[in-house]
Amino acid sequence: MTDMAAPAADHDLAKQFADQGFLVCEHLLGPEEIDELKADLVRLARGEYPCGSLAPLPADIPDDEAMNRILCIHMPHFVSPLVRRYTTHPRIAEILGRVVGAHLKEGHWDGGVKCMQSMFFAKPPGKPGQAWHQDEVYIPTRDRSLCGAWIAIDDANVDNGCLWVLPGSHKAGVLFPQKDHGRPDEFDVSPESYGFDDSAELPVEVPAGSVVFFNGYLLHRSKKNVSGGYRRALVNHYMSTQSFLPWFVEDAENVGIARADHRAVHVVTGKDPYKESGYVVPEDAVWLRQYQEQPVTQQQD
Repeated sequence: MTDMAAPAADHDLAKQFADQGFLVCEHLLGPEEIDELKADLVRLARGEYPCGSLAPLPADIPDDEAMNRILCIHMPHFVSPLVRRYTTHPRIAEILGRVVGAHLKEGHWDGGVKCMQSMFFAKPPGKPGQAWHQDEVYIPTRDRSLCGAWIAIDDANVDNGCLWVLPGSHKAGVLFPQKDHGRPDEFDVSPESYGFDDSAELPVEVPAGSVVFFNGYLLHRSKKNVSGGYRRALVNHYMSTQSFLPWFVEDAENVGIARADHRAVHVVTGKDPYKESGYVVPEDAVWLRQYQEQPVTQQQD
């Protein structure tokens, strides 16, 4: 783990990320920043931002009741200026600029990074986690530059459902098959990746304000929250600006999958070589995933 009060050299961070597939930066955000993220999650849960998917709640509904229905708020950065600001947070952007292309040889990545997704989790007491999975299954970057930045809003530990990772599982660049896990009390309804030895898994226990960066091919999971408190997290996903994103492209068949590029993105660092294609801000891309037994089409962490 790296305490960002004493930052490691660029080479050390990049090497650790490339070798292990994840990097923990403790105390990257301060207490005041964490407090404003907590408050913003409540505003989102209560429907205080104009959004068709998050209707305003009556004033007499307690904040805890508002958040207890939430598994994940997808794409809150489209309506919340605060979340949007945290997708480009300078200290997070600095690390991204070192690690997103750490697996590429020198000269094949210019350090540019763009964001394509944000997800806000409440994970109240008693709620399940998600079985083994790889984010690249859901967000195909194709050049293996997908990187999650998992911001701990509460202290994350084994009891409240922290991340578990399988170090080095990203290296082969293999997407494992998935199946039903058959453990509804522990995990949500999303399928489970299988076909690998998970005996070397590690819990990623971190204090609030820490950020866990992890490669899109890294196998990871989270377990049920058996504590008496929340395990809140804001998870943003990034990729190299040089990569196309053939994700949710309606006309991919006519465009050709090799050149299909989803443009509901924003640049975090560097220059986007495809900026002439413009950027798209969806009218209502935000949606609330509740704790319901229904098929899942996007990842969660």
